[in-house]
Amino acid sequence: MAVALDRTELIALIADVLDLNPEVITDDAHFIDDLGVDSLLALELAVALERRCQIKIESTEIVDVESLRDVITLLDRKLTIAA
Repeated sequence: MAVALDRTELIALIADVLDLNPEVITDDAHFIDDLGVDSLLALELAVALERRCQIKIESTEIVDVESLRDVITLLDRKLTIAA
């Protein structure tokens, strides 16, 4: 069964994967431009989200994720489908 994350847990998970301070993970911080996320880090983030939330994220979906807001939207969609 898919598992939802609260906002604080999600920010902590993203910060851990990206090796960043959680305070820099804001709704509008652009993963590539502001946080230095490359394709390998994006893949690592997708895998971490899949494991933690027990969902499957396709490589085509992670390409569109550019901010925390996008992650939340993706997870909401995935968790709704899985419910």
